[in-house]
Amino acid sequence: MQKSFLGALAVTTMLSPIAAMAQTEVQFWHAFTGRLGELVAAQVEEFNASQNDYVVVQSHKGNYSETLNSGIAAFRAGEQPHILMVFEVGTATMMSAKGATKPVFEVMAESGATFDPNAYIGSVKGYYTTTDGEMLSLPFNSSTPVLWVNRDAFEAAGVDPDTDLSTWQKVGETLDALKAGGSQCPLVTAWQSWIHLENFSAYHDVPFASQDNGFAGLDTELMLNGEAQVAHLTAMGEWAKDGKFIYTGRRNEGGANFRSGECALFTESSAGYAGIKAEAEFDFDVRPLPYWEGVGNGPQNTIIGGASLWVMEGHEDAEYAGVGEFLSFLSSSDVQAQWHQDTGYLPITTEAGEATRAAGFYDSNPGTDVAVIQMTANDPTANSKGLRLGSFDQIRGIIDEELEAVWAGDKTAQEAMDSAKERGDALLRRFESANN
Repeated sequence: MQKSFLGALAVTTMLSPIAAMAQTEVQFWHAFTGRLGELVAAQVEEFNASQNDYVVVQSHKGNYSETLNSGIAAFRAGEQPHILMVFEVGTATMMSAKGATKPVFEVMAESGATFDPNAYIGSVKGYYTTTDGEMLSLPFNSSTPVLWVNRDAFEAAGVDPDTDLSTWQKVGETLDALKAGGSQCPLVTAWQSWIHLENFSAYHDVPFASQDNGFAGLDTELMLNGEAQVAHLTAMGEWAKDGKFIYTGRRNEGGANFRSGECALFTESSAGYAGIKAEAEFDFDVRPLPYWEGVGNGPQNTIIGGASLWVMEGHEDAEYAGVGEFLSFLSSSDVQAQWHQDTGYLPITTEAGEATRAAGFYDSNPGTDVAVIQMTANDPTANSKGLRLGSFDQIRGIIDEELEAVWAGDKTAQEAMDSAKERGDALLRRFESANN
């Protein structure tokens, strides 16, 4: 009897659905909290529920810089995740990390997952591809800077909220009017280097760095101290001195000031939409990023920020198959269209953008297509394709220090940018030496 029972138990165990359907685990590390963290968790949950072969485990690892550093440290310890979110300034660092990453085009080819590199928006895809057009990482949360308008704050200051804000010349006049009308915060910004130097340069079709902003080689030098950049920062320095531009921090600290209704104008990522929509108790709209009329070739096109998903080396083939399926899921039209509509991030595929327009979302939410139009209105030039610089996170830290000196009135814009170039170029030479 006992023998028969044990035999039956063995057969039952062999046929157990639990044993037969053990899921392959895929670790995904990201930098999102708040509303964006909730939306990513929902995407992961939807994927996990859509099939029985894989389970994606998502983990928040801090801000963008902290997530990148966590991924590097984990790889050195042999504990790397399968998928690591890396912000755009870490692209050159990841490309130079030999043996640490597995190119997305290889992962997708080997996994057999649905993948069409031509489906992705060119200005987004180009940032994360080789010169041969091979995709190294998957564009995921790609955004571009826009101008957010607090219509109630304009009206409170006696300024028409529909006033033309297309150029910085007109913005300057509007800041005067807002200040005269009693506004305590006419203008605030997030991500000052990304918006007011990196994107400023691309939008006016002037170089931020040599060698096609780093795409053409490692022997690049910063060119952020040019006439156009210095003139813009000089104007902003004057606005800061007069209390018309309020500096709140290097990252997105200014978002809280705008969402609370304190500030009238806000230069921020298009992805600010999720938080502003959720928290703002005032009427707002979004406009294109202003440009200086008569400077460079503006308006050209802005460049992306946000992050892409890098696949890390050191895992099993079956796990990479799961990675491929998850990345394919994230790129699907329905998922991308919903992500774009919920967050303000760009739809990474043309189809997702077209689906959003066909659904009437842009008609119901005026201005939410501004970022897409701004990015795709002109074909990118060598100056507006993007930036691919080594040690860029550290270079941004240098730029932030120098900009803070301008806002405080301790340096002229020319002095600050000359210093940023000298200090940044030293890091570029060190990165070049280490990767040649």
